Amino acid sequence: MTTRPFIVGIGLVAAMGATTITYCTWIRPWVMTWGATDDEVAAELPGDELLPAADGVATRAITIDAPPEAIYPWLAQMGPSPRGGAYTYDWIENLLGLDMHSTDQVLEEFQHPAVGDTIGVGPEASRVEIADPGRAFVTRTTDGDWVWSFTLVPVGHSTRLISRNRFRLPGLAKKLAMIPMEPGSLIMERKMLMGIKERAEALAHAG
Repeated sequence: MTTRPFIVGIGLVAAMGATTITYCTWIRPWVMTWGATDDEVAAELPGDELLPAADGVATRAITIDAPPEAIYPWLAQMGPSPRGGAYTYDWIENLLGLDMHSTDQVLEEFQHPAVGDTIGVGPEASRVEIADPGRAFVTRTTDGDWVWSFTLVPVGHSTRLISRNRFRLPGLAKKLAMIPMEPGSLIMERKMLMGIKERAEALAHAG
């Protein structure tokens, strides 16, 4: 009587293992490097030194038909209300209680972030580590486990916006929990990069 459940259990474990191997081998590299070139993935970027021994790194990028000075304002003001939001799916972020409201306006009161400034409150809060207008904007969570950098690289009349997440995952449970979260992070970050592109191009063309 116990043979059938045992066989089913073995089958499920094998299926889960095969799925995980398939994801890690074929799908995960694309998920973690969407839009980025091989050189961008391999490049040393501002903020890497803040978490050199990361458990995971996601480098994603997009080409924006605008100069860096039309892109940086949208990075500088990112964050929960009253800041400018994250230009992604607000309704999803607000289900998590993040109070994000993406604006289409440059908010002058948030255009001069300084190293040491805190964005957000509680466990989601981050500290500004690099604020280099037109070049780079980097934050790090208060626990030091997540560094998020944005690097602006001019290419002719356009700019490559490179977003890099470096994260540390203490404990096996957090490492396993991150696997199903990675595709979701791509969905949110892709929308964010496209949102910044749309706003920066509109700002550049308006000028």
